[in-house]
Amino acid sequence: MKPILVLWLTVGFCMSLMAQTLPGNSSQVPARVKLEDMEVKDSSGMVYPPIVWQQLLASGKYGVRISPDQKNALISKLSEEEINNRVLKLPKPAESKFFRTGDKIASFKETDMYGNRYSLKELTGKVVVLNFWFINCPPCRKEIPDLNELVGSFKNNKDVVFIAVALDQKSDLQDFLKKNPFIYNIIDNGRYIAEKYNINLYPTHVVLDRQGKVVFHASGLAMNTVSWIKKSVESSLSEAVPQ
Repeated sequence: MKPILVLWLTVGFCMSLMAQTLPGNSSQVPARVKLEDMEVKDSSGMVYPPIVWQQLLASGKYGVRISPDQKNALISKLSEEEINNRVLKLPKPAESKFFRTGDKIASFKETDMYGNRYSLKELTGKVVVLNFWFINCPPCRKEIPDLNELVGSFKNNKDVVFIAVALDQKSDLQDFLKKNPFIYNIIDNGRYIAEKYNINLYPTHVVLDRQGKVVFHASGLAMNTVSWIKKSVESSLSEAVPQ
């Protein structure tokens, strides 16, 4: 059995950040600021332990403002506009090592947990979004709410098909989904499909255009992965349906 690697590629603040211009820094040269050495609190004065503010910052939905004396930091939720602006400035997520942009991938035929049959070959003409994941993969679980929002944004478009290939057994998935809804079309016990593409990093995402060619692929959890999936789907939908 090939080793499974859970890949965290969270973009954003972690244990430290680069300040653009710090008070008293006349040279205007960015200086290293260590948040773990500061007291991080919100506007109400509530102090956040490191494990909490680290998770908030890693979500990409929060930001911090450093005090002039660099002894504390104010954490606050970003507006949608601020989040979008931040995401737009981020580089495109690194491509996975399992696929190549512009290539067609080997097809598979499988039935999902709900009895629906899927064949990549027969889905030519539609835009297909694939997600390879498993239950005990922390970044896989973390991105599910954002992936559900993604599905919701295309809920009225039958030309987009979302398929999640899970490594887990159906009974385990059923228990997990009771508390953690995931509205992709989920194929259970899909390890053999992942192995078909030599995937061993999770989560891994792939977007196939109407021709069945790879237009986006990435492994791990980055703050802008879902936005790039959405952008790739929208771009692919503008293409003509193959005859």
